[in-house]
Amino acid sequence: MGRFLLAAGVVLADTALLAAGHHGLPVWAVPAYALTVALVIAAGSRVPLAALAAALLLAAVTGTSQALLLWAAYQAGSKTRSRPVIALAAAGALAALGAQAATRHPDARMPTGLVATYVVFVALPMASGCYLAQHRRVLLGLQEQNRRLRQGGEAVAEQERLRIARDMHDALGHRLTLVSIQAAALEVTDLPAPHRRAITQLAAAARSAVDDLQTCVGSLRSRDPEPAQPPIAAQIDALARGFRSAGMRVALEERGDPGLLPGPAAQAAYRMAEEGLTNAAKHAPGQPVTVHIEWEPDTLLLSVTNPAPPRPAPAGRRPPAAGPGAGAGGAPSLGGAPSLGGEPGPGERHGLRGLAERMAAAGGLLDHRRSGGQFRLAAMLPAVAVPPASDKARPPAWRPARAGRPGRPARLGLAVAALMFVVLPAVILAGVR
Repeated sequence: MGRFLLAAGVVLADTALLAAGHHGLPVWAVPAYALTVALVIAAGSRVPLAALAAALLLAAVTGTSQALLLWAAYQAGSKTRSRPVIALAAAGALAALGAQAATRHPDARMPTGLVATYVVFVALPMASGCYLAQHRRVLLGLQEQNRRLRQGGEAVAEQERLRIARDMHDALGHRLTLVSIQAAALEVTDLPAPHRRAITQLAAAARSAVDDLQTCVGSLRSRDPEPAQPPIAAQIDALARGFRSAGMRVALEERGDPGLLPGPAAQAAYRMAEEGLTNAAKHAPGQPVTVHIEWEPDTLLLSVTNPAPPRPAPAGRRPPAAGPGAGAGGAPSLGGAPSLGGEPGPGERHGLRGLAERMAAAGGLLDHRRSGGQFRLAAMLPAVAVPPASDKARPPAWRPARAGRPGRPARLGLAVAALMFVVLPAVILAGVR
């Protein structure tokens, strides 16, 4: 629509210039000229060089047609890609300039204004059209190259996801399924009540692990968006209940107004709480564990704290035994498991390293340290504040885009406009004087 309005403006402008500069014209001359200008504009999109030649001829005959020259020269520059053709168009414009200067302006002062007219209304629009057309072609080429690179990256990522899914299903999945089957077989054996409860919890945990693995493998194989998850506090609460059913003393504390976590941040927070509770169950069995959730306007602070076991005794000295296999608080301990209160073992180092990488990918930070007889695993993750209920249905207020620095096309347009409306009148006035 804007293109048609601009074309109509060119027709009206040149027709008005002709009527104002030539008195005594026949009645039919003005509409005939307007029709001719319209036909030249229409031909410019298909045969730009012919349209430029017609515009030069009209300008030579009438002495006006500046708006048509602008249009035709720009179309010729933007539609033509061959350098020889552009050189031919420039040679034709120079020939028209020479012919018009020789036939219509014998006075030595007038060719100055004529040359300025051709520079501003022919040379500059043609050069601007060539430049902007080349600029668009470069941008389109870069966009196509970026699209191909994205497609290649997505194909590589898809192959890697499928490989990881196969490895997880074939290796870890089979082993977890075997553990689940063996635990189910032990459930039906004649065992004492405490052992039966422990086996029941073990079987439930194994089945849950198998389900989680299948979900993870399915998400790796599928590119569909993941279903909506409950709030992170509810997920950690369910996780804490599972550890409580296994005999741990887990307290959950939450402060502040709950916010929203992006998908990667929510997954990182859940895995951090899971890692902290698992390490506490391994290295401080029977001790109380506190999971603390604190919401700030744009941040989630999450920590898991438990009493740190005593550091390993120096070489040659053995701590007093509290009984075979006893851990902190007299509860059974996993024999040989390194304590996070001292130097983390290989398993803990790998777990904490992977957790730190997951936090960094989600834009968060991870910290773990022993202080004051407590071991604390803490994380900080970016969150989004939940708007008040009254603002949820309110559409966002429109804000004008911040003005940035003008690009090359805009600067070029400003330069051409300055030459048209400042330099050209000055040159013409100087030539007239």
